[in-house]
This record gives sequence, C-alpha cells and structure tokens, in this order.
Amino acid sequence: MATTKELPIPAQTRVPDWEHEAPAPTTRRPAFTTVLKTKFNTLLPPHRTYLGLSRRIFLLILSLVFLSLLALIIGLAVGLSLRASGAQNLPLPGNAEIHTGDLTYYDTGLGACGLTSSASDDVVSISHFVFDAVQVGGDPNSNPLCGRRIRARRWHEGEQGERSLDLRVVDRCTGCQPQDIDVSYGAFDKLAVRDHGRVAVEWAWLES
Repeated sequence: MATTKELPIPAQTRVPDWEHEAPAPTTRRPAFTTVLKTKFNTLLPPHRTYLGLSRRIFLLILSLVFLSLLALIIGLAVGLSLRASGAQNLPLPGNAEIHTGDLTYYDTGLGACGLTSSASDDVVSISHFVFDAVQVGGDPNSNPLCGRRIRARRWHEGEQGERSLDLRVVDRCTGCQPQDIDVSYGAFDKLAVRDHGRVAVEWAWLES
C-alpha cells in the first residue's frame, strides 16, 4: 500500500524590521496662498464695487495712496535728519569755539530783529543759515539770536595791530555763509580798512 509523503509545513513568513507598511493616506491641507486668497475674497468680495470702482481699480488706487504716504514719511524723516545733522555743524551759541569767516559791511537800518541801527552802531548781521536754524515761528523779531553778542577779532592792516570788537546781533544776512558776519560801516572801520571790502575775521559767541 502506497504511503503518502507529507510535505513540510513552511515556516511563517516574517516581514523584516526595516520593511514597514505604507502609511495611510492623509488629507492634504490647502496651501497658505489658497487660504489667504479665500480670506481676502471674504473680506473684499471680487463682485462688489468700492466707492463706485471695481475691486481691482480700488486696490490699485489704495496702493498708490499708501506708497505716496510712505514716500512722504521717508522724505520728511530724511529731511529732518539732514537738518539736524547740518545744524550740528553750524556756528551756533552754546560753545566756546572760535569761528573763521569773511567780514563784510552793509547799510544798516531796520533789521530782521525789528531794531533800527545806524552806521556808527557796533552791530552785526548773522548768516541766514545760523539765524534760520534757531528760528521758532514766523516772526523773526522773536529769534533767540536777536540781541546776542559776539566778539570779532582780527589784525587791522591800517593800524598795524590786533583789534577786537563786541557786536550785537540785529539782522539776518542772506548772502553770508555760515561762518561769515556782516557789520555796520563803523564796526568794519574799527576792524579793517574799508577799501578792502571783504577780509578774514575770527569771532566767537559771548555769554548771554
């Protein structure tokens, strides 16, 4: 009688540790731009009009207005910064520095400080750069420099000696550089030969 040969039972198949089943598919989240666009359309629906304009035109005008305001703010900030920086380099009161500039003379009379001076008065007109740097309000008569005194000094060629003179600020010189001063005829004669017209001078602010 023939016998049936029993086949060996195969060992249970094992999945190696480094083989893992594929993860279950997850639901994809909408892209950030899609979410942003959806919220934007909710806030400003594209089919509506704004101030009688389509959304596209309205947003374009709004963007131009915003950029204009931004440019204005930046311009003002830069301008103020430059003005502050420039003011630091001006020969303003409050320091003991000696400034060197040109000395000239002018016809005195009613000055920017509201005072009337004669040719024989020891008065000075300060550069408009300096005068305007401390101006507050629109009335030049109230300028803080009005009435302040400076001391000018130089070698007088005609008298062959050094001369100094205290001068009172009464006016604003539009043709003067920051370091220049413009004085009355009488004051100029005490410091220089009038025929020279324009000479170098040293000057400094006196204590108020």
